[in-house]
Amino acid sequence: QVQLVESGGGLVQAGGSLRLSCAGSGRTFSNCRMGWFRQAPGKEREFVAGISSSGGRTYYSDSVKGRFIVSRDNGKNTVYLQMNSLGPEDTAVYSCAAAPGAATLSFYTSGRSYVYWGQGTQVTVSS
Repeated sequence: QVQLVESGGGLVQAGGSLRLSCAGSGRTFSNCRMGWFRQAPGKEREFVAGISSSGGRTYYSDSVKGRFIVSRDNGKNTVYLQMNSLGPEDTAVYSCAAAPGAATLSFYTSGRSYVYWGQGTQVTVSS
């Protein structure tokens, strides 16, 4: 069992930065691949970024590639999402998710492949 709690969301002006954190509990956290997803009002949930259990592999959606960086510190049971050059289109509720074991890219991008989810944190970017 893994419990996830996100933090770091808030209101930021366009062009600004935020760093989200996802703190996990449970001894299996370091064995889990992690994903960040977001959902804007009236839109479907979309994949943002993913990271392997060791942190050696990372994946990004085209919409955030070059602006966002996902990382993890297994010693602290925490995954981070550094978000730079934010724009109003990035406004959404951001959630982290975890799933045990390794996977190919298609599994990282599919929300249905994750077992554990956090409650989400709101990110609002003003223009």
